[in-house]
Amino acid sequence: MFRKKALRINAYLGYGTKTLFRATGRALEDENVDFSTNQGTFKTLRNIYKQLESDEIRKAEIELQLSDGRKFETTTDQEGYYQFDLEIPNLNEFVDYEGWLSYTISYKENQISQKISQQNLFPSQMLIPSNQAEFGIISDIDDTILHTGVASVLKWRVVANTLFKNYDKRLPIEGTVDFYKKLHLGKNGMPINPFFYVSNSPWNLYDYLNAFLKKHSFPKGPILLRDFRTPFDKTPKPKLPHKQSEILSLLEMYPNLKFILIGDSGEKDADIYTKIASQYPDQILAIYLRNVQHRRKEKRIKRIIDSFTTTPILLVNTSVEAIDHARKSGFID
Repeated sequence: MFRKKALRINAYLGYGTKTLFRATGRALEDENVDFSTNQGTFKTLRNIYKQLESDEIRKAEIELQLSDGRKFETTTDQEGYYQFDLEIPNLNEFVDYEGWLSYTISYKENQISQKISQQNLFPSQMLIPSNQAEFGIISDIDDTILHTGVASVLKWRVVANTLFKNYDKRLPIEGTVDFYKKLHLGKNGMPINPFFYVSNSPWNLYDYLNAFLKKHSFPKGPILLRDFRTPFDKTPKPKLPHKQSEILSLLEMYPNLKFILIGDSGEKDADIYTKIASQYPDQILAIYLRNVQHRRKEKRIKRIIDSFTTTPILLVNTSVEAIDHARKSGFID
């Protein structure tokens, strides 16, 4: 007889306002994924398989507790996800100096018969941008800060890089950490300009991507991924592309905050970002696109840039070019 695995909760970093508390995560069986450094190819492949093959815990009762002791409950859906959307006044009273509000998530113990990891206490945080923030930054991940290969033929490099390289063997694109730290500090020198990372990767790779961002000291921010759809998925397909939907949600959540959008020339970032900037011209300060050095894609992107006048948009070959423009534009020192 198979022994049941322990349970865990993947509590994703989120974002909200001083009156809106939002928390998202997923209840899962604990696959004991090991993210220690210096792993070989086989162990990395096994870790990725464990993440992609994760077993969700459906209809589990979940309890959330704020730092002041208040508790709230919800139930996971058919794929193990939970979502809290709560109207709570004065949430800004509980944030740290960078705007992070801490809380914990747990299983309701009387509902679960299996062993639970971490003594049934899973910490997470929600970001409430400071009123002193000069702007927010929304950044793609794949081929924008992490070499992935989304522009490669049949995306074979995406597969090779993700499946066979542990996060600690993957390097950020040169200069991106420095650029992002400067944007985080802005002109006022305080690390309060909020960061949000968007990617078309599935939620199953959240731990992998989070470990990469932490290792290389990128500014902390919510990582907004998408559900992993299978050919048998019967749920309605989203009406908008994932990145577009997530960015629009941020703009609507923070209507008084301006944003810088960062992506690359590999896929559809230019199309999505210019469309958003046309819809919200007063909220988008600038668009930076990293050149993935693909001749055909580069020509197409340059045509988009040449015909777009709503917002400054740059196709950059290095982070130095982006830093120079940001400094001249008054975004950074």
